[in-house]
Amino acid sequence: MDIPPSTPTPSGPDSPAAHVPYLTEPLRDLDAWTRYFQTAEIPVLSSTSRKLEVLRPDEDNVDANMLGEVIDRDPLMTLKLMAHVAGRRRPGVVTETESVTTSLVMMGISPFFANFGLQPTLQKWLADQPRALRGLANLMRRAERAAHFSQGFAVHRGDTDVGVIRLAAFLYDFAEMLMWCHAPTLQQHIIELQRADHTLRTAAVQRSVFNIELDDLRQNLMKLWRLPELLVRISDNRHAEQPIVRNVVLAVRLARHTADGWDNAALPDDIDDIAELLNATPRVAMAFVRKIDP
Repeated sequence: MDIPPSTPTPSGPDSPAAHVPYLTEPLRDLDAWTRYFQTAEIPVLSSTSRKLEVLRPDEDNVDANMLGEVIDRDPLMTLKLMAHVAGRRRPGVVTETESVTTSLVMMGISPFFANFGLQPTLQKWLADQPRALRGLANLMRRAERAAHFSQGFAVHRGDTDVGVIRLAAFLYDFAEMLMWCHAPTLQQHIIELQRADHTLRTAAVQRSVFNIELDDLRQNLMKLWRLPELLVRISDNRHAEQPIVRNVVLAVRLARHTADGWDNAALPDDIDDIAELLNATPRVAMAFVRKIDP
């Protein structure tokens, strides 16, 4: 992920922004947070913004695969695209649009460029929040690793929905990404509390700081933005007894617990659960996840 702790250039998509009005106090409840993010601006990786601007003047020669290669590596741009396409559907219409490329095919190349102008970048948005920028960079790297793990699990199991499983893992923590963008001091406070006490459960800390659990916010926003039904369903960890959901949950857990190395105390339990999912021994499961680690 391209979020180095560097000084933004004086012009272009990474130029310094006017002060962003970050939230410094939690909103009242889940409904209030959902309403806030319903229309909130979402910045993207600077590489995404730059590459889209390179393609824009030559849109007649751009196809969905070319655009997809740019967008598919950026969870926030992926979220923006899929929410936009879903929002254009008539209510009640069931969609099969469960990938970036199929979303672009449905939308069309010229309409994409017409609806998505110069994208605000994370570097510009968080120019005065270097710790938040680093925290978000770490989270995005984790999302990329979770996507690799989930795809590997799905291929091993012979699942037919490999693409949407990968996408669910890639987007799983988008609510936390949005908090880094819009409430960076609150999100940083959560990190500090957990560093001070490793026994604290994430959901409990989130309720204390945000008045909500981010899993609930993720589900609310996915439904509000009318994202594909299958994507919403397999992103819901309340149904982790289903193998397709368990795949996503375990991939996200593994990426989180190995973000700083492979010596996390929770790793043996993760490997046991992954072994059960893959119908393998823990030794084989460990070798498998190390092999597919990006």
